[in-house]
Amino acid sequence: MKFKAKEIAEILGGTVEGNPEAEVTTFARIESGKPGSICFFANPKYEQYVYTCKSDIIIVNRTFEPKEPVHPTMIRVDDAYAAVASLLDYVTAKKRSYRRYRGLRSRVRWSAKLGKKVYVGDFAYIGRNARIGDCTRICENVYIGDNVKIGSYCIIYPGARIYPGMVIGDRVIIHSNAVIGADGFGFAPLEDGTWKKIEHTGNVVIEDDVEIGANACVDKSQMGSTIIRKGAKIDDLCMIAHNVEVGRNTVMAAMTGIAGSTKIGEHCIFGGQVGIAGHLTIADNTTLGAQTGVLGSIKTPGQSLMGTPSMPYRDYLRSYAVFKKAGK
Repeated sequence: MKFKAKEIAEILGGTVEGNPEAEVTTFARIESGKPGSICFFANPKYEQYVYTCKSDIIIVNRTFEPKEPVHPTMIRVDDAYAAVASLLDYVTAKKRSYRRYRGLRSRVRWSAKLGKKVYVGDFAYIGRNARIGDCTRICENVYIGDNVKIGSYCIIYPGARIYPGMVIGDRVIIHSNAVIGADGFGFAPLEDGTWKKIEHTGNVVIEDDVEIGANACVDKSQMGSTIIRKGAKIDDLCMIAHNVEVGRNTVMAAMTGIAGSTKIGEHCIFGGQVGIAGHLTIADNTTLGAQTGVLGSIKTPGQSLMGTPSMPYRDYLRSYAVFKKAGK
């Protein structure tokens, strides 16, 4: 990677303040920027580093007004955080090459259909009647079952397991050791105290532009489909149970667990270790703080909740103050 400030500004739709010929070859955090690197400033907590940063270029918001001289050339954009994400995407795309490759130690069943420039790593397995779209990368040691459909420009990282009959859209990223399509946790109690397994005959549908983290699990439905809607982002070690529906552009941090048949709205944000009980409905634009436990449906959109059972964020803080006094 080698870019000048004026080139980066053109890519991001920003304006240069300083030397337009300043050149960088790598990215750096603002607190550890070095010559030849580019960093960004978006969080006010890090403003002190803007004045000591040794990077050659720094991306800032258009509204930023420095209180001291700034050494790096500044590129002003509407949203510095979003801009650096776009720049990282641009650089990654420039580095990525699409070519047809099939590892000698992979196995692709004869009835599987692979699109143009599909990469299949060693020890990967692709089952009968599977369909893989153009420019998708199937890394080493991936298992793809019979009748799986995967779209174009996807990346399936090493060790991922995709059970038979699953459907995956375009530009989906599935990280290492994620499991898509395991049976849901469904058992019927019998009179003798034992449990009878309930067979799961459905599948998982993952729409376009979804990312599934490492060691996450998305269970298939008993009937119908477990659905991850377009643009959702699911972190490592998350658990999505059978018949769940995750709305468009919803994000959830690590160790979040969603119990069966719950419907999650669009544009929700879940912190780490959030737990949601089964057969609930979560309204659009709901924000749940870390370790929130949701025991009932959330019907009003746009709320920020915390605690177990979940309550409005301000109510939780007032309650916590009482808890602390009671413990003394």
